[in-house]
Amino acid sequence: MMRIAAIEVSHWHSLHDSAYLRHLLTLPDAQLVGVQDPSAKVAAERAAVLGNPPVFTDYGRMLADTHPDFVIALGRHSVMAETAHYLLDHGYPFLMEKPMGINATEVRRIADKAAAKQAFVAVPLAQRYLPFTTRARALLAEGRFGPLSHIYFRLNRPTSGRYPAWGAPWMLDPAVAGGGCLRNLGPHGLDLFLYLTGEEAQVTGAQVSRRALGERVEDYASVLVRSRGGVLGTIELGNGYPRNGTDGEWKIAGRDAILSVRDDVLRLVTSASEETAPAPLPEPIALTALRDALDHWRRGATPPIGVEDCARVAVLIDRAYELAASAGV
Repeated sequence: MMRIAAIEVSHWHSLHDSAYLRHLLTLPDAQLVGVQDPSAKVAAERAAVLGNPPVFTDYGRMLADTHPDFVIALGRHSVMAETAHYLLDHGYPFLMEKPMGINATEVRRIADKAAAKQAFVAVPLAQRYLPFTTRARALLAEGRFGPLSHIYFRLNRPTSGRYPAWGAPWMLDPAVAGGGCLRNLGPHGLDLFLYLTGEEAQVTGAQVSRRALGERVEDYASVLVRSRGGVLGTIELGNGYPRNGTDGEWKIAGRDAILSVRDDVLRLVTSASEETAPAPLPEPIALTALRDALDHWRRGATPPIGVEDCARVAVLIDRAYELAASAGV
């Protein structure tokens, strides 16, 4: 039985959206031994939904009292780096939600310390588990695309008003969140671009907008990237979907084929044929990512997706903000 503790459960992904702690309860070999949040009220509310594990406001005390085998670290973006260093310094293996900090410098320091200590630090960049990604990787391995041309990624989620409703109003404070949808959702699209191309990349253009929702953090962002080998990428992130759900599209294109998915329909187009197939998720990808991370840790393997992956995309996000600011947008 894996004894697991959770840090800063005011983060909406504790119960909503990715809902890591709800998923954790479905694993027969896992036990939630404690939940922590600076707000005792929020921690108690979360615990009431999760079988009433012990509640703490100080994660150092929680770890000392419960002695967990593994930690799920959520929390405010502005304190993620501090939390990560504490866990590394005290020898706890952990999974931490992205972005792991409010800038690339913070994330790089975590990555360097994790590498030096050979520590287990997983990051659930779950777009890698999509049926689209699995199919794209298989086609790439077979050389079916020919030379790649471009990759397109759009992830437009519901209004950022969901964050206060889910107990995380700090997401609308740029000093605490480190930005809006670009900082929060950008790691998914940029990581997928790096993962599929297998190359480093640079940001060639970016723009952000606060026009739709009028918050201090952006509600839409568009980022242009170029891989070292010349593959182009367009990454769009948003909090502008007017109801619960996602306006999303994923596409990878080359000389010989285009693979895309929209509305859970996978489409492969070549010069000789056009194929469509349903692409439903067999289970929530957050559950897949959580289970995969825990399985790797138990086997003594390195994380399937780690802090180094998060550090690479943090650099691109910082650069995108710089370019957007220099353009006055």
